[in-house]
Amino acid sequence: MTLEATVTTRFGRLDLDASVSIGAEELVVLLGPNGAGKTTLLRALAGLIAIDRGAVYLDGVTLEDSTTGVRVPPEKRRIGFVFQDYLLFPHLSVVDNVAFGLRARGMGRKQAHKLAIQWLQRLALDGCKTLKPGALSGGQLQRVALARALAIEPRLLLLDEPFAALDVSARAELRRRLRESVASFGGARLLVTHDPLEALVLADRLVVLEEGRVTQTGTADDLRRRPRSPYVATFVGVNLFKGRAKQGRIELDTGAELVVANGTEGVVFATVHPHAVALFRNRPDGTPRNVWRAAVESVDPAGDRVRVRMSGRLPIVAEVTSAAAAELGVAEGLWFWVSIKATEVSVYPA
Repeated sequence: MTLEATVTTRFGRLDLDASVSIGAEELVVLLGPNGAGKTTLLRALAGLIAIDRGAVYLDGVTLEDSTTGVRVPPEKRRIGFVFQDYLLFPHLSVVDNVAFGLRARGMGRKQAHKLAIQWLQRLALDGCKTLKPGALSGGQLQRVALARALAIEPRLLLLDEPFAALDVSARAELRRRLRESVASFGGARLLVTHDPLEALVLADRLVVLEEGRVTQTGTADDLRRRPRSPYVATFVGVNLFKGRAKQGRIELDTGAELVVANGTEGVVFATVHPHAVALFRNRPDGTPRNVWRAAVESVDPAGDRVRVRMSGRLPIVAEVTSAAAAELGVAEGLWFWVSIKATEVSVYPA
């Protein structure tokens, strides 16, 4: 593995205790709610925050080890960092910004500028080399920050929400440029994002960090099929429940029950996709195994679909077509019958 790290540290009110490993040429996306410790973890890997316990190894080289006292300073680590707000030097030209890391590592000015210009050309920025950051667009600033990070030929590239400051129309193009720019990059890559599309498009593997702890790791399909926290379930767009299964029923903490077709017993997670949740004005006929009354808490249009959040003993999100929502007259505060087939409930051990 290119990166192997175990980091335990306290930063502000956050107690971070997380391990992460990334292979060569692997792009890992780090997910988590605000305040989970994502940026703190990146800064600890880069050496900008000292760790209390643990170790960081990059390509088998010890960058930090609390047991031996080894701590390589940030400028000596082969790590490129693209910060969320880019942190470009406003008084330096674009080419000088990109060359800064090279100069800090002892390279002569002429050679550093030559390499910086090559990176600016690769990112379609050669026409901006004499400008100051204040004259650039958000997309250009992002590409300059990426060029500066890649120019030092890092073995680990850290990207802290590199698209956060950009408008929606610019993101798709810059995602494409990012993929192209790092395609030939032979090191490990760790990207922080809150955007599900960015995560699913870019990630080889996902790591979820919540309250300073890694709660789940795996591919996008792994997280879709078996989310292990409410945050992950919301991120991948499914309903998640936890309870004790016995004889085809799951008793939830609220006292509500779900009838399931799965024979698993013990403490389990259960997921239901919103499109498997049906809404009715009157109690449905037939033999659905899960039927109850609930009130509409919120209605959120999403393209040609509508996501309807239902409250009650078994809060759940349903997803129906816009036409069905209009026909039913779905609106906040109204009551409907909710129905789920037992076969639509996916169950797995907690």
